[in-house]
Amino acid sequence: MTRVFVSGSIKIKHLDSKVTERLKNIISSDFTIIVGDADGVDSSIQEYLRVSGVRSVVVYCSGDTPRNNLGHWDTKKIATPYRPGTRQYFTAKDKTMAEDCDYGFMIWDASSAGTLSNALELAGKRKAALVYLNKTKQFIKIKNIQDIEKLIEFISKAELKKIDEKIGLFKKIEAIKFNQNDLFGLQAMDAIDTFVALKQPYLPQHP
Repeated sequence: MTRVFVSGSIKIKHLDSKVTERLKNIISSDFTIIVGDADGVDSSIQEYLRVSGVRSVVVYCSGDTPRNNLGHWDTKKIATPYRPGTRQYFTAKDKTMAEDCDYGFMIWDASSAGTLSNALELAGKRKAALVYLNKTKQFIKIKNIQDIEKLIEFISKAELKKIDEKIGLFKKIEAIKFNQNDLFGLQAMDAIDTFVALKQPYLPQHP
C-alpha cells in the first residue's frame, strides 16, 4: 500500500482548494495517509479526512497520547528520550513518518522550520515530495537537493536565519549533497510528475 506523508505549518489553519483537490486524488487512489497530531495543517487535514469519511489514515505522535486524532484512526506512537514539548521530541515522530512513507505532500508558509525539515528528510532518503506554497498558491516539485535550494529562495532573509539556527539548514543541505549524487533517477521523477497531475491521481508502486 502506497503511503503519503502529509504535513504542514502550524500557522496554516485553512486548506486551500488546490490542496483539497490533491487530497481528493490521494483518497481516490486508495493511498494510506499518514499525518501528525499537531494543530494547524495536521488538524486541518484530519478534519477534512474525518468529514470525508476516510478510514485509511494513521496518526503519528511522539509519546503516548496524540494531541489530535479527530477521526479516531489508528495511531503510531513514537518513543523518544527527549523532553516532551521540545523540538527534538516532536522531530522523532517526523523522522519516523519520513521513513515510513513513499511520498510527501506538504503545505508550507515559507517560514515553518519543521515543514522544511520534513522536506529535507525526504530528500535525504531519495523520496519525492510535492510542496504547496500557501502564500503564492503554487506547487513545487522536490526531486533532488537542488529543488530544496530553490524552495528556500521563497524564505525572507530574516526567517532564513532563524530556520538555520533552529535546524542547521545549510549543514543539512551540504550533508545531503555529500551523501548522494543529488539525482533520484527516472522512476522517482516519473512518480512526482504523476502525483501532481490531476487527471492521473495515482502513483506507480515501487517494484
